[in-house]
Amino acid sequence: MGAVIIHGVILAFGLILPLGVQNIFIFQQGAYHTHFVRALPAVLTAALCDLLLITLAVGGVSMIVLANDMFKTILMAGGCLFLFYMGWVTWKTKNGKGNEEGEAFTGKKQILFAASVSLLNPHAILDTVGVIGTSSLQYSGTDRWLFALSCVTVSWIWFFGLAVSGRYFGKMDQTGKLMSFVNKCSALIIWGVALMLLYSLL
Repeated sequence: MGAVIIHGVILAFGLILPLGVQNIFIFQQGAYHTHFVRALPAVLTAALCDLLLITLAVGGVSMIVLANDMFKTILMAGGCLFLFYMGWVTWKTKNGKGNEEGEAFTGKKQILFAASVSLLNPHAILDTVGVIGTSSLQYSGTDRWLFALSCVTVSWIWFFGLAVSGRYFGKMDQTGKLMSFVNKCSALIIWGVALMLLYSLL
């Protein structure tokens, strides 16, 4: 049982650690909002989306997706366009400290945006469905769902931690210049991921 939990924790942490659209958005909302609680809609939405994806992956959806080359191609092609767009949005995000468009989103906008970057991001879907789903196949019964629970727990802790880190970063960055630099670097990373996906299709 202990080995199953450790496996789930290490695998989930390894997948969620790289800087991606989802992580960037959660960090941004933590930084731009004056109170941590106002970033909770983004955090909870991203966490619930990960819960859904991991549950579907461990439940067997991974085998269906991996067996369907056409679905994977459509997912990755659409995902490339999505990532290029998200990179542009991130690049254009303003660096001021007010409630300007693209910064401190309302609760409703946070939910919609977090859901889109969680469920429409092919990189996240392939990681969750392909890696976590496939890895879970070596377990059965209680062990398989204990593995899934370990992955979900890491995901939830990570998103809450990102928002908290963003809040402290926002307090330190009174001018907004550091956040502007982070946004530019983040956009370049997102475009890099999109190019890698595009290359894999060609």
